[in-house]
Amino acid sequence: MSQNRAGTRALETDLIDVDQVVAAYYDVHPDPKEPTQRVAFGTSGHRGSSLKTSFNEDHILAITQAIVEYRNGQGITGPLFLGKDTHALSDPAQDTALEVLAANDVTVFWESNGDYAPTPAVSFAILSYNADPSHKSQADGIIITPSHNPPADGGFKYNPPHGGPADSDATSWIARRANELIEGKLAEVKRVPLAQAKLSDGVVHHDFRAPYVNALPEVLNIAAIKDAGIRIGADPMGGASVDYWGAIAEHHHLNLTVVNPLVDPRWSFMTLDWDEKIRMDCSSPYAMASLIGQKDKFDIATGNDADSDRHGIVTPDGGLMNPNHYLSVAIDYLYRNRTSWPQDAGVGKTLVSSSMIDRVAAGLGRKLVEVPVGFKWFVPGFLDGTGVFGGEESAGASFVRFDGRPWSTDKDGILLALLASEIQAVTGQSPSQLYRGLTEKYGEPAYARIDAAATVDQKARLGKLSPSDVTADQLAGETITAKLTEAPGNSASIGGLKVTTENAWFAARPSGTEDVYKIYAESFKGAEHLAEVQKDAKAIVDTVLGSAG
Repeated sequence: MSQNRAGTRALETDLIDVDQVVAAYYDVHPDPKEPTQRVAFGTSGHRGSSLKTSFNEDHILAITQAIVEYRNGQGITGPLFLGKDTHALSDPAQDTALEVLAANDVTVFWESNGDYAPTPAVSFAILSYNADPSHKSQADGIIITPSHNPPADGGFKYNPPHGGPADSDATSWIARRANELIEGKLAEVKRVPLAQAKLSDGVVHHDFRAPYVNALPEVLNIAAIKDAGIRIGADPMGGASVDYWGAIAEHHHLNLTVVNPLVDPRWSFMTLDWDEKIRMDCSSPYAMASLIGQKDKFDIATGNDADSDRHGIVTPDGGLMNPNHYLSVAIDYLYRNRTSWPQDAGVGKTLVSSSMIDRVAAGLGRKLVEVPVGFKWFVPGFLDGTGVFGGEESAGASFVRFDGRPWSTDKDGILLALLASEIQAVTGQSPSQLYRGLTEKYGEPAYARIDAAATVDQKARLGKLSPSDVTADQLAGETITAKLTEAPGNSASIGGLKVTTENAWFAARPSGTEDVYKIYAESFKGAEHLAEVQKDAKAIVDTVLGSAG
């Protein structure tokens, strides 16, 4: 048996053939009768690979035309901000989108010089445009990225005028219409040649980077970071934040080193993830192995995924922080140090995030706002002032400016990475030290996620359960205190089940891509009790689904 290579440098045999991936984008055409080749929007847009006939030119032609028709139907007549990351398929997809947008007379703001525009910068640009009273029309955006997915993948997501991820009403309409267009052999897709599109009056160069970088003191205590001389190591992990970190260091005079400024669509410099695949997951100790190895060179080291909507925090005393741990520290720090934030604003978390956050929120005297999985659920609170922070267990979060105005209604990995340096500068302690302080105060949870097999039918049933379907009254020796199929924070369906006790909980949700369901579980009574929770959780869910035994 070969030795597991997780955490080791990628070899030549691990790398994609970029020419092959790009050629397949243009040359291979999807069969609309094949389910895996149809347009399908998840929580972060449509993703796939040209090599698997799930992300090809036909898909992007159809999706872009569908977005045009959707925005027309919604009366969205302002510019569309077009951003992209560093994946090999992002450039071809951007070209395709431009051809369709220009043909439909949509005004497009894009980085015409080839620069990358990460997710948070696009969200920031949409919000900034729409907040200007001189603009009589609303803007929206497209971000071309599969986030942390492997190099052969592509992604395409739509952000409406609120700046955050589109909700399912929009994405289901767009996906349905895109598939209709593909079934119709793209006859209804409007398109002009790329050279003509780039010369169109409505296709306009926009600098995403400078406005975002210049405004950072409105949301972070940049002066404290500078004055404390915090030694920052920022690893863009070959992603779209690469030039942002250099600009942040220069503009704000920070002691910041861009650890790896290289961009390579093969990601040849990466260490392999847990499954020996190249994946730019900044919450994975395997993908972050190179940066973790340099932790003693910096006070704070950080990583971002390819579109910079996620963050990874590395400290000299703790290594790579668990995302739940860092979210807990960030919340405790921010609500104590943002004195102008509304005192009645709650703490936003997804229901599969650690219940350490629940205890931190209670300690702060703040209401907990628990929502389903998906960052879109935080958007209304950011916009109306009832929400000032939203975070999810997969290392994605954002928060508002000092004065309470929204900063980004999508996840912002650059913001959360810089916050770690602010925390260090202001408190004199690393985020990992501060987390240890939280465990002394509130207890130390054990948290894990496992997968369990499920058929398509079982996954469908799991997504439609009611609390009365669960007859169990005990979980790992404790009395069940709640059985939830709707999120307490907004009464939205969670698409699964969450069961809680005094010291533990589990949540079960069907996978959107595999024949499994995911069990998230946590216990404040240690790892052995967590294992009991996981065992009982599987038994409870299997019983409900009719597959016990």
